Formats: sequence, C-alpha cells, structure tokens
Amino acid sequence: MRTRLCVALTLVAALFVAPPARAEAGPPLTITDFEGDGLPPGVFAWGNDGPSTPALAVQADAERGGRVLKVDYHVSQWGGWSHDLTTAQDWSPYEGFSFWVKGTGSGQKMAFEIKDGGAGAGSSELFESSFTDTSAGWRQIKVPFTDFTRRADYQPPGAPSDGELDLVAMWGYAMRLPTTSGTLLWDDVQVYGTAPPRPARLSTNAPVYPVDEAGSARVGVTVTTFDGKPLPADLAVDYRTGTGTAAPGQDYTPAQGTLTFPAGTASGATKTVTVQTLGDGDAETAETIPIELSGAGTRPPQEPPVVVINAHGLPYLSRKIPVKDRVADLLKRMTLEEKIGQMTQAERQALGKQGDIATYLLGSLLSGGGSAPAANTPRGWADMVDGFQLRTRQTRLQIPLIYGVDAVHGHNNVYGATIFPHNVGMGATRDPELVEESGKITGDEVKATGIPWAFAPCVCVSRDDRWGRAYESFGEDPALVSRMTTIIDGLQSQGVLATAKHYVGDGGTTYGTSTTGDYKIDQGVFTGTRAELEAIHLPPFEAAVRRGVGAVMPSYSSVGATKMHANKELITDVLKGRLGFKGFVISDWQAIDQIPGDYPSDVRTSINAGLDMIMVPYAFQTFESTLKDEVSAGRVPVSRVDDAVSRILAQKFRLGLFEHPYADRSGQVGSAAHRAVARTAAAESQVLLRNDGHLLPLAPSARAYVAGSNADDLGAQTGGWTITWQGSPGPITQGTTILQAIKARAASVTYSADASAPIAGHDVGVVVVGEKPYAEGMGDIGVNGHTLDLAAADRAAIDRVCGALKCVVLMVSGRPLALGDLSRVTALVASWLPGTEGAGVADPLFGAVPYTGRLPFTWFRSADQLPINVGDSAYDPLFPYGWGLRTDSARDRLAAARAVLARGDGPSRAAAAVLRIDPGGNAGRVLAALATAASLLEKSRTDAYAQDDAVVSVARDLAQAGGKRPGLQALADHEVASGNLRKAVDLLAQSVAA
Repeated sequence: MRTRLCVALTLVAALFVAPPARAEAGPPLTITDFEGDGLPPGVFAWGNDGPSTPALAVQADAERGGRVLKVDYHVSQWGGWSHDLTTAQDWSPYEGFSFWVKGTGSGQKMAFEIKDGGAGAGSSELFESSFTDTSAGWRQIKVPFTDFTRRADYQPPGAPSDGELDLVAMWGYAMRLPTTSGTLLWDDVQVYGTAPPRPARLSTNAPVYPVDEAGSARVGVTVTTFDGKPLPADLAVDYRTGTGTAAPGQDYTPAQGTLTFPAGTASGATKTVTVQTLGDGDAETAETIPIELSGAGTRPPQEPPVVVINAHGLPYLSRKIPVKDRVADLLKRMTLEEKIGQMTQAERQALGKQGDIATYLLGSLLSGGGSAPAANTPRGWADMVDGFQLRTRQTRLQIPLIYGVDAVHGHNNVYGATIFPHNVGMGATRDPELVEESGKITGDEVKATGIPWAFAPCVCVSRDDRWGRAYESFGEDPALVSRMTTIIDGLQSQGVLATAKHYVGDGGTTYGTSTTGDYKIDQGVFTGTRAELEAIHLPPFEAAVRRGVGAVMPSYSSVGATKMHANKELITDVLKGRLGFKGFVISDWQAIDQIPGDYPSDVRTSINAGLDMIMVPYAFQTFESTLKDEVSAGRVPVSRVDDAVSRILAQKFRLGLFEHPYADRSGQVGSAAHRAVARTAAAESQVLLRNDGHLLPLAPSARAYVAGSNADDLGAQTGGWTITWQGSPGPITQGTTILQAIKARAASVTYSADASAPIAGHDVGVVVVGEKPYAEGMGDIGVNGHTLDLAAADRAAIDRVCGALKCVVLMVSGRPLALGDLSRVTALVASWLPGTEGAGVADPLFGAVPYTGRLPFTWFRSADQLPINVGDSAYDPLFPYGWGLRTDSARDRLAAARAVLARGDGPSRAAAAVLRIDPGGNAGRVLAALATAASLLEKSRTDAYAQDDAVVSVARDLAQAGGKRPGLQALADHEVASGNLRKAVDLLAQSVAA
C-alpha cells in the first residue's frame, strides 16, 4: 500500500510579501501575474509520470495585454501545476479566490485547491473548488472562500486536520487538470473583496461524551475569536439537549440554558454544561443525546457534540463469553449497513470530518505510507487514533475501529521510532529468535501509539533482484522465509494483529509483465507452474497460518490471467479451506480497482473471491453503497458478508478492543533498550563477502579514510518505507549514521563523500556506497532511472580510495548490485538497509562482534544472469546464496553449542559428545563428526535452530575456504533452513571434496 501523492511538494521562493495581518482589503491582491520573462519562482508542474506532467511556458497575449501562463497537458492519471510559497500570506481580510483562464469549451470539469496552514506548502490542509470549461475564450473564475470544501480524496502527510479554512497562513494553490489532453492559458491569480464579519467560534473539549447509564457528562463549551483578541462585547451562548436516540425524561434529564461570556473574556475561555443520564437497568445498545449550541455572533461547531449512554448488559459486551459466542450475538444484532461498515477500510485523510466514522459506520482506518498526524510524535499518533476511536462510541453497537499501519521494519512512519533493518537484512541474520524480538519491539511501539494492527510481515519469496520490493523479502528461499515468520509471534504477543503479505507469488512475477504505469515487474504476472507456486511461494503462508496470523493481504499481482484479488480458488479454497486460515483477508491499497470490469463488478468479484475487508482507501462512500446494492440484488450472498464480518469481529474481540479501545501509552517508542536490539540486528545482518589478508576486523587505532555517498545518510541506510512511502535521503528521523558510528569506534577519521580530500597518511579506507531510497514498483529496475550499477560517483570513490589504500567497501542496498572490477577492493560487506542504528554496521567492522551474516539472495556475477536462485540447474554466481565469511572462532561456536545441547534430551546430549572435536583438524574427520552430530540433532526434540545452524556453520567454513561447487553450498543453506541438517553437511562435504 501507499499514499498516492497527487501533487509534487516542492518549497520554493515566494513572489510576494504577506500583507499586514487583518488589514482592510482594498484592491485584489495578486498572487501570480506571469509578467516576468520566465516561470515565476514557485510555479511548477507535476504528474503521475513524465508524460502526465504538463509543459509550462510564459508567453505574450494581446487579448490580455500582457504575459500569461500556457499549459499544455496530456494527463493519464493525475497532473497539474502549483504555485507554492515559502512565506505564508494572510488572506483572511479577503472575500475569495479568483483567476483568469482561457478555455476551449471542452466541457471538462477542473478542480483547484488552496493550501491552508501547516508548516509549509507541502504540509498544508487542502480546500478545493472547481470550474467547468464551458466556453472558448478568456473568463474570470471567482469563488468565495465560504464555497471551498476540504479535499476528501487526499491530504498531504502532516497536514492539519481540523477542517477549518483559517486563511491566516496560506501557502499557495494548485490547479488540477483532467485526464485528457489540451491547452489552457492562465493569468492574474488573485484574492479579492472584503471578508464578511467573522463570528466567534464555538467548540467543545470533545466531540463525543460517552457515559455509563445513570452517569453525568460535563461538556466544556469554548469561545474563540477569529483574531485571538478578547471578546469586544458580551456574548450569550444558548444550549439545549436535542433529539437523539435517547428518550428525554426516561434516559436523561433534558437540559437548557444560556452561558454568558462577558466583554473582555479571553479568547479560548470555557464554561461547562452538565447532562445527567438516568438508569433503568435494561440491557440496551448505545443511545445519543445531541447538544445544540447557538447564539448571535457565533459559529457553532461543525458537528454538534453528543453525549452517549454506553451500550450495556448485552452478551457480546461480556468478556466472560467465548469469542465465537460474542461474535454470533453481535452479528445477529447488526444491520446490513453496519456489516458493510465493518468490511470497509478508509485512509484517515479521506474523512471529510471525523463524524464520518459514525455516519458511515466505518470499521477500520489506516495510515498509508507517510500519512502522519501534524505532530508526528508518539503522542500525536495516540491522540489522533484515540480521537478516531472516540467517534465509534456514538454508534449504536459501539464496535471499535481497528486502525492499521505499515510498520514493516519498526513503526517506520513515526519520527523517532526504532527502525530495524529491512527484511532482506533480517533474513541475512539467520536468527529467527532475533526476528521475533524485533516483532515484539515493533508491536510494543505500534501499540503505544494506539494502533493494534500492522500490515506486516511481507513473507514473499523474492526471485528476481530487479524487483523494487526485493528488500521487503527475507530471501529467495521459501525455507528461510518460513523460518522468519517468527516475527508474527513477536507482533501478536504485544496485542498487535500481524498481516502476512502479499498472497501469493508476488516475488515470482515475470519481468516486463506489469501493466501498472511504468512498472516492470511489481504488480506483474506469475507465469510459472502451479507446482512452482506451491513449492516456492505458498510455504511461508502455510507457516504464517500455523502461527495464527490474524490477517492476510493478497498481492496486486496476477497468477496467470487472474488478479490475485479476484482469485477465489487461491483465497477461499486454498488459504481459507486447505490451509485453514481463520483470520480475515484485507485487500491492498485500492487494489480491487485493478480487477477487469466496472466498479460494481470489482466489488462483487473481490468479495465473492473471499476478501473480507476492502482497503478502499478514499471512495469509501461509493464502496459501501455499491456493496449494499450488490447484496440487495443477490449478487453477493448475505452468507459471504456474514462470514467476512464474523472473521473481522473475532479478531477485534481477541485483541481486546471492545474492553480497551484506546491507546495504552505505557510502551516506549525509540527507547535505548529497543535501539540496542536494532543495533544487534544490524550487526548480525552484515554479510562479509570478501576479506583478503584478513583486513577485517579493523583495529580501533586505525586512521580511517571514509568516503561514499551513503556513509553519512540516515535516510539512505533506512531505505523506503521510512517516515514516507518512498523514503528519502538525509536526516529524516533520529538515529546514528554509519559515519557517526565509525567515528565513535576509530581513533582518527577523515570523511570525504566524493573522496576529494587528500588520502595520504591514512591506514585504511572505508567506502560506503549503494542505493538511494525507493519503494515498490518505483524501484523496479528500468523505472525512474534505477539500474543495478553503482552510481558513477560511488564507483569513482571506490577507485580512488581503493587504489591508494587497503580498503573495505560497504554496500548499503536493498538487493545485490553489479560490483564491477573488485581487483582493488580488499574487503567487501553487504550492509543491506541496516535501519537507524548505524553502530550495528561499525560493530563487526571494528571487531566488537563477529561477522556472522549470510546472503539471503544469490549475488549475481552479471545482471544478464537474472533471475538467478538457489537450486537453478545453471548456477554460476559471484557469491552463492548462503555465502558469508565469519570472523568468529569455529571452536567457540562448537563450545557454545555443546554447552546448550548437553542439557537436552538423549540425541542432543549424544550430539554434544560427538562435537568434542578440533574444528581445525583433519577436514575429513571434522566433516564426519559434524555429519554424525547432524543426524543425531534431527532426532532431538530439545535442540534449537541456533545450535543446529552453528553445527552446520563449521562445515560451511570448510566449503567456503575451498570456494568450489557454489551450487552445493547454496543447496546446503536451503537444507539447513528446512531442518535437513545431515543433508546440509553432506552437501558441504561434497563441495570440500570437489
């Protein structure tokens, strides 16, 4: 999933100085007049791709008597142009927004928006209007500010969400063009007129006041002046209890009166209204009591506050009743509209107002990548989610929301959260216990912000390094990926629902088959055999189901001609039937729209295929009405709806949301203890590919020369899906860069990103190179200029440093890259995308911990070999799957394994006895002893994967020292992950003997 950005958010110089605050408006204020020689600063075009980005040019126009903006466009999905200001302007003295446009009489409707408040043009709240191109020639469009409405389909990350067009800090505007071709001219964008008198605003300290039967609610009523000054005169605010579902005199005591705020009262002053509810002892659903506020010279709240008498006494509310019985009781009470609401997931920015949650009975909200509250802090997130959850209290059945977020390598949308290595690095650790611990920490940080659902883990098996999502995979081997499903246990142990994605085969699509934009392989077609699908791509989902994963998300991709979101056989028959999946299936972001056919067909096809909840994400009203029509017409059976809703409700009950819907803020986000685990994960993810002359580990006393584009770039080392969907370079969150970590380890460090500083006088070079952040198909090879080659500047830095010093090259990337000439490189490390804790990269580099990581992907010799994977009949890699030189002692590894195995069952103790060998002795005798121990461990019920892997690792040391038969070494790593220890040792022995 992702947030689809509909504007390019670039901050540039402003054209005009803001007018004095609250000045009386006279002549129109011109925002943009195009009278310069070129584009005014801050004016730019944007689109979903290059062809959809309009061409902008300033030209003379005799009819207008000056210069105008010419816009040529050919929009396929979205495109337009903006004027962004870096200095906010105060438009509050003016009546409205205007511009001149020369149309063609096309009849096309065109939207435009103004940017209100926030930290800048890229994070302002968007309010929109539109005009229709009804006639050829110039005309002026004038729209009063009172006619603008908050844009419902998109709001920028971090934008305010109060729904109020304040006008005091305006950051510009944007013109959105239709999905067709054309040419339009623009001139004189202005604000005009004099604003009408602005009333004082009335607000309450909460929109909803839940109260138990016979309790009282205290409603705080606040008066705020538009300019923040004290009230100029007495203000009387009338209040009364209105008409809701609660009965006056029976359920509550009616209240009515006047609150008087005297002249001189400070803006923001509050007075209280009390509403007393009554008790009758009957079991009831929730009942509402609206509070009506009014008064001359005031503007009431957008939504009237409401007191809610909580539902009580009903069976589904009792935690003493089994979940299946609670589900059955609740389901029988639900209307079709309430059921459909539970099947709907909307992006939080799609809400026109928070009351939409209750109006449309929404069961779920999400934050797409980068969709953060204005205060991107743990508290800001918890406050936001709790605010949404509060709105469910005013619904009849008070079914809580389940809020979801892409916490794919930590709580990665939240500034300051602990960011772990991406899955590719976690796969390199070969440490399922550590992966589980990363899930626990992620779950703890997610839960602390009020969120009970993570769209993670991705358990895809990536089979082609050209895929832009390769780093989301634990590796190319289904046995390895299945091992790493322990992250599900970690997440769910903290009360956070895990989601296995993307079901099924998205890592095996064929390059060139994608039909999404200019993607090449992401969202493409799996063209392999059914046997290949079952053997390679299905096993991790089987493992996830065995672990009790709560949700599964299908892939955008297709299996053959069928989109996975429409594949009833694989979703209903295989996943829910054969595998016995008991959770619910959630669609990917707007993915049902990719099913062939019209929208009603998309809805019924996906639901009938077995999808239980649809991530709409913006047009939730349309989805709900469409599904209702399909059910009413009998095209979607009620039984299918009931099954979907039952699955969703069961997870909400199991998570305890009915009892504890709000954030448990006791958890720590970004704590030192959490970061210590992420540092360990980064260290264990480091794969030592080459170490000529035992250069590594480096001595702390070494005088180090550090270069390369990724050495001091936190955003590069965290990669995509960090703070925003695509991620970005730079100091985007809190953490330690690799350079900072090296400086903390080495006695002397010189840093020169491009290696232009003098190199003489240093002992060793460290060059940190690789990729810049990307996500999904935007990172496909062949898209956005992505290749598997190093950038020219990185290659130049390697050549310069490694030509002068013994050097180590650290590759910070989401996949193997083309390495080129390595003749001057002494040591080479695959650092992957290590996350925020760059110290984990420096720890093994300087010997604080050993190198123990192994390749989760085959490292190709040439890009022409792709795709290349373990088990291929023709297999000639640069480094095989499972390769990884170690800097710890084989003797110490065996000693540690023996100590644990000696406390186990009979086979385990027997293996411990066999392992009393000298790993540096005769290779044949060592391998024979390892083979015997491996056979014994296969019979043991007390051994752990860590000990099993340690035993096989000694055989791997011998095989890697010989460097022969890489295919056997790769197969051996697959076998150890599969639990076939003896076979793994035998394969490595064959490699040694070759």
